[in-house]
Amino acid sequence: MMRFRTAFAAALLCGTFSVAARAEDPVKIGFLSTFSGPGAALGQEVLDGFKLGLEASGGKIGGRPVELFQADDQAKPDVGRQQADKMVERDKINVLTGVIFSNVMLAVAKPALDAGVFVVSANAGPSQYAGAQCNPHYFAVSFQNDSGAEAMGTYLNAKGVKKIYALAPNYPAGKDFIAGFKRTFKGELVGEKYTTFGQLDYAAEIAEIRAANPQGVFFFYPGGMGVNFVKQYDQAGLKKTAPLYGPSFSVDQTVLPAMGDAALGAYSAAFWAETWDNPQSKKFVADFEAKYHRIPSSYASDGYDTALVLDAAAKAIGGKIEDKKAFRKALETAKFTSLRGNFKFDTNHYPIQDYYLTEIVKDPKGRPIMQVREKIDSDHRDAYVSQCKMAAE
Repeated sequence: MMRFRTAFAAALLCGTFSVAARAEDPVKIGFLSTFSGPGAALGQEVLDGFKLGLEASGGKIGGRPVELFQADDQAKPDVGRQQADKMVERDKINVLTGVIFSNVMLAVAKPALDAGVFVVSANAGPSQYAGAQCNPHYFAVSFQNDSGAEAMGTYLNAKGVKKIYALAPNYPAGKDFIAGFKRTFKGELVGEKYTTFGQLDYAAEIAEIRAANPQGVFFFYPGGMGVNFVKQYDQAGLKKTAPLYGPSFSVDQTVLPAMGDAALGAYSAAFWAETWDNPQSKKFVADFEAKYHRIPSSYASDGYDTALVLDAAAKAIGGKIEDKKAFRKALETAKFTSLRGNFKFDTNHYPIQDYYLTEIVKDPKGRPIMQVREKIDSDHRDAYVSQCKMAAE
């Protein structure tokens, strides 16, 4: 903590945070994400989307060039903290973004915020920063972890589903997702399981699901965890009697190519999908696939929107993001064309957005995709906003 306070004080003395920054001075962005291990594809997906968003704004933020500092947190909070320290103290970043996992975000956000850095999440959406720990300089462009799960609970109620088995990894986001689902689902949870983070063998859990005989399974498993779970679940032959339901991150384009036919028939609650029917989304999907030779996921869409939010806010204040009070206000009211369409920040700096049901089907090329079926929630606000007492600057 003292290291960050010292660095911040020194930065003030040397003018790093001066509002008199020149137009040719770069905006320094620290992109801390997961680029190794089972979650590596997720970090790369957000980074690719973010870079495509920068290209859409001419490679600049608010008319100023961008200096991007990239680091791998390895999905480990202690490693993430070390890398964030370097970005803040050595690289003098203005904005920290890119974090995938909520446990890493909880390790890096406070020290970065204490050092005067804006944290603009392109993925992680921990409940803590939506509620009591909300901060004037913390924004989440993506989602609050509970929200998609809440939307799925609402959908299952409407469909008359009464018995669900729920499981997720034992870490902050996993707990948030199941908490959100339990908040809205009115039926019976016949099983609730928190598995080891990074676990790849689910034979024991699938046996428990079979014994519980639910009408469906709510699950949250990003990255390699999801690939293994869905394949093993399909091999067990349970999909017909107990379909899979989850947030979009369990069955999106970061994992669908590896899942193949095993994912067909799975459902998710999504705020964006590759089949979104609006002009900006269609262009993004086409541009992303042309550049990276794969279908983008919601991780990529979040990275793209994050770049657009930063650019729009910086433009509104003439690029002077060192004026922190002005930059905060500009972020809160940023005007940009989100890929997801309906988007605005709530008073806790998390999104208010719509959710849709998607089903995994094959496209004309035989590739598994998330097909939008119906809207299931409009203008969704997260469950923690009332706990946020945003400090004045």
